Amino acid sequence: MGAALGNQYAVGNDGGRPAMFTDPAEMQKKIDKWLLSCKTALKDNDGNIVVDGNGEIVYRAIKPIQIIGLTKALGFNSRTSLLNYKDKDEFMDIIIRAKMECEDFAVDMSYTKEGFNGAKFNLVNNNGWVDKQEISASISHVSIVDDLKD
Repeated sequence: MGAALGNQYAVGNDGGRPAMFTDPAEMQKKIDKWLLSCKTALKDNDGNIVVDGNGEIVYRAIKPIQIIGLTKALGFNSRTSLLNYKDKDEFMDIIIRAKMECEDFAVDMSYTKEGFNGAKFNLVNNNGWVDKQEISASISHVSIVDDLKD
């Protein structure tokens, strides 16, 4: 049954909840703010900020950079709601880059003793990585010899 005739809230509503974001720049700004809240500049023993060979500041994570944290920071109720924005052309690259930040964090954690198992779980279950060993064998030449004697 449709909305009652004259219902002002039904006018122009194609169904569903209004979009959380209509402006890609607004979403990117919130993602950048969240990412900065997850890390801090690395400092040397003298308290100086460490830079890499390209002059870029080196950061260290102070809290996990994961999809669920990003989902909460953007105000979504589920990671699926966030990931659905990838289907919108104007948001696709923003979501892909944000997911890459999360995946990059998981990869970095996979090289630590403390973070290996959690990072492995995350990469396999959230990023499409595969945890299996494939062994292939091939035979290049087969000869059948039928010279058996009775």
